[in-house]
Amino acid sequence: MGIRDDAIEIRAQGWRTLAALHGLIEASMEKALTNAAQLSVVEYTVLDALSRQDGWHMRMQQLGRATALSPSATTRLVNRLEDRGLLTRILCLDDRRGIYTELTPAGLELLEKARPVHDEALECALAEAALLPELAPLVEALPQLHAVVPSS
Repeated sequence: MGIRDDAIEIRAQGWRTLAALHGLIEASMEKALTNAAQLSVVEYTVLDALSRQDGWHMRMQQLGRATALSPSATTRLVNRLEDRGLLTRILCLDDRRGIYTELTPAGLELLEKARPVHDEALECALAEAALLPELAPLVEALPQLHAVVPSS
């Protein structure tokens, strides 16, 4: 194996480690959020993203980016949350083709109930991961990422 192959393998191993940590965290949060608030992780992510917006609304496109979903999957997710009364859609006054999604009072109430559950599940999953030699270095690096990645 040459130097180039070694570099590719190192990046691939890093990606596998990141994917393993993500899977462990997501499984823990999915179970906790479903049991406590009848929310999936991606549903929680939408409510959380909307709560962080000035005016609590986002374009559907922005929600898709925040959740890493395709436009059709984002639409299905928004439909589900709208049917549950957790968010609503509003036509953009400037661009009639634009649709905003906004958190409802019921959505905010459920988010406030789910947030401590989410945070505790994340903390527990990271503590569990920190005990695994293959994941511990990545867990230790997480606090430094906040300084590197701008918040949205």
